[in-house]
Amino acid sequence: MILVLICFLLSYRVSGEKVWFSETFPDEKSIDGWIQSTFNGDKQGEFKIEAGKSPVNPIEDLGLKTTQDARFYGIARKISEPFSNRDKTLVLQFTVKFDKTVTCGGAYIKLLGSDIDPKTFHGETPYKIMFGPDICGMATKRIHVIFNYKGQNHLIKKDIPCKDDQKTHLYTLIVRPDNSYEVLVDNEKVESGLLEEDWNMLAPKMIDVSLSTVV
Repeated sequence: MILVLICFLLSYRVSGEKVWFSETFPDEKSIDGWIQSTFNGDKQGEFKIEAGKSPVNPIEDLGLKTTQDARFYGIARKISEPFSNRDKTLVLQFTVKFDKTVTCGGAYIKLLGSDIDPKTFHGETPYKIMFGPDICGMATKRIHVIFNYKGQNHLIKKDIPCKDDQKTHLYTLIVRPDNSYEVLVDNEKVESGLLEEDWNMLAPKMIDVSLSTVV
C-alpha cells in the first residue's frame, strides 16, 4: 500500500473560526516538524514528502507519502496548544490518495492525547478520535469513525463505504455541540445522525417498571 496524505485540517466551524492545526506539506522540509514512530523496529515504514504517482502539478501536489508495502506506519505532530470542542463544532478533515490498488491497509488519522510519545506510537496506542478509510480485501471497504469514551473505543454502528480508486479524496468529519455529526467525502454528505443513536457510548435508557401504572 502506497498512500499520500496531502493536507490535514483541525478546526472549529464557527464564525471567526479558529484553526487549531493545519498541514499542507508545501516542501520537503515540512516533514521536519513530524515525529515518525520507531515502535516496530525494522518492520516500521518510513514517510517522505513527494507528489506521488501522476500528479497534476509535481510542485503543488506534494504530500506525506509511505515508501514501502507491507510495513507499519505511524507519524505524529503535537498541536501547539490544548483545545476543547465543548459548545463548539469540531471539523476534522484530510485528503488522501492511494497510488495503487490496496489489498489491505488503512489511511486513517487519529487524535491522540497530549501524554503520548510519538516515537512509541503504534496500533494499540490510546486515542481520542480515529477517522478515515480502511480497506482489506473485498469484505472491508469502509470509513472508520471511532470515539474513545471512558477508556473504551466505540465504533460507529453504520457501514460507511470508502473510495478504493487511485484518485485524491477529501474526508471530513463534523461533530456539533448538539451531538449530531456528519461524514463527507469530496464535500458530499455520505452519513449523518446523532452520537447517542449511532454509537453504543451511552447505556440504554431503562423504564422503572415499579413506578409504572397498569390501567
